[in-house]
Amino acid sequence: MPEKDKPGWLLLIHQIPPKPNYFRVKIWRRLQKLGAVGIKNSVYALPNNDQAQEDLNWVLREIVEGGGDASLVEARLVEGLNDEQVKEMFRAARDADYQAVADEARELARGLPRKGEVPEEKRGEIEAAVARLQKRVADIAAIDFFHARSREAVDGLLREIEQKLAVRAPEKAAASTEAAEKPRGATWVTRTGIHVDRMASAWLIRRFIDPKAKFKFVSAREHRHQPGELRFDMFDGEFTHQGELCSFEVLLARFEITDAALRPIAEDALAVGRAREAHPNGMVFTDDLAPVERVIDQIILGYIRQTGR
Repeated sequence: MPEKDKPGWLLLIHQIPPKPNYFRVKIWRRLQKLGAVGIKNSVYALPNNDQAQEDLNWVLREIVEGGGDASLVEARLVEGLNDEQVKEMFRAARDADYQAVADEARELARGLPRKGEVPEEKRGEIEAAVARLQKRVADIAAIDFFHARSREAVDGLLREIEQKLAVRAPEKAAASTEAAEKPRGATWVTRTGIHVDRMASAWLIRRFIDPKAKFKFVSAREHRHQPGELRFDMFDGEFTHQGELCSFEVLLARFEITDAALRPIAEDALAVGRAREAHPNGMVFTDDLAPVERVIDQIILGYIRQTGR
């Protein structure tokens, strides 16, 4: 059957003997490594494709050989959970993975000097730590089937550490930052989906940077960059997260936009974005956001739920 005609999900339904305990943990780790999520007790899902079917068949065989019972089912969701809710489960799982790496990256960044170059005696250790974190990000990305929202933040943190590592004493005097030249009528590319930083950045571009801007909304996984396009709020974009800065703040800095009224918008965008990363599936807790930020978050979340975008 062609992949486009297959039911949307593969479900592994299993029963594992209560003893030995290590066997249950072993199977759980196998499923986590594949990126599967538990949608019900002892029911794990993956998007339906040939690779997922082969991977889950191996897990099924291991369960049966270990004394358990398992079935592998192709399924479409009709009632109860819908496809978008299951996709959000996948995004939430990968968001948690990315955020764990981001926490380690922030801890690593705290050990770097605020100004100047990194001492040579620490450089090798930090470079190795960054390489390990980048490898973890790549491993997570391989099972990030539905474009979790936290990827850009962790990439920005690692990129900032790399930039600090790149500073050498002879280069300091030559290093200077100039405002980026404002384009006219450029094609600005970002990911599909309605999220606060993306919306605010698009408004800023059209209002303060490029009044004749044309926007293209793409699947981040499938997009191939074209010459002349300017990417924002997406992985490897020209204008995206840098360290703790959201894309909106990066645009402000790069184009040296100093209108004081824009600072509260940047703060609201950053606050809502971080809170949504922490609670991707539902209500953000009251203490996480100021009243106006809660209103913004709920308007956007309601729109996503109504449109599926």
